[in-house]
Amino acid sequence: MANSKRDLFLKRRLRVRNKLRKMANGRPRLSVFRSNKNISVQLIDDGNGVTLVSASSLEKDLGVVGKNNVDAAAKIGAAIAERAKAKGIDECYFDRGGFLFHGKVKALADAAREGGLKF
Repeated sequence: MANSKRDLFLKRRLRVRNKLRKMANGRPRLSVFRSNKNISVQLIDDGNGVTLVSASSLEKDLGVVGKNNVDAAAKIGAAIAERAKAKGIDECYFDRGGFLFHGKVKALADAAREGGLKF
C-alpha cells in the first residue's frame, strides 16, 4: 500500500509530538510551521492552551517578509529567543512537527539556542 506524502507527514508529526509530550514536564512547546512561502514559530503552553510568544516571516519588523530560506529562519529563531527571554521563558521543548530536522528547521533551532533558549 502506497502512502501519500501528506499521510507520511501526518504520521511523522503525530509520532514526534507524542514522544515529546511524554517528556514535556510542564515546559512550553516551541512549534515550527513551514510553508512554501513563509516560516513561523510559536511557544505554546499546552496545559492552558495558549500561545505565549510567536514570530513569523510575515512580520515586517524582521525584514524577511515573504521569504522562506535559511537566513529568514535564522532571523526568526533569534527573534523568538529574544521574545521568550523578555517573557521570562528560558526552557522549552522543540516540536519540529512533521518536518525533517535539517535546512530551515535546523537553522531556526540553532538560532534559538544561540539566543538563549534551552531545549
